[in-house]
Amino acid sequence: MISFEDFKKIDLRIAKIISVSKIEESEKLLKIEVELGEEKRTIVAGIAGYYSPEELINKNVVVIVNLEPRIMFNIESQGMILAVKDENNLSVLVPEREIKNGSKIT
Repeated sequence: MISFEDFKKIDLRIAKIISVSKIEESEKLLKIEVELGEEKRTIVAGIAGYYSPEELINKNVVVIVNLEPRIMFNIESQGMILAVKDENNLSVLVPEREIKNGSKIT
């Protein structure tokens, strides 16, 4: 269990995926460029087994933006795209309605 105060520290925002490329050295990872309002970030996500790069372009997703950056395959990942997985599939979390990029989830 975490406290509500700890949960409030997580900065969740809506981001638009603007480019996606496969990471040649990995079967699972994609390099994803997202737009958070005026800011752009690179995120490395282990979703290549579930999504082609073309499926993700222009998709709005939920991103944790205040994680410490992490280097994977010499690429700095500057956030995390939220997804849900069951025994058969994986789905990135998307807003139900059109919403401005960079909007904070409350």
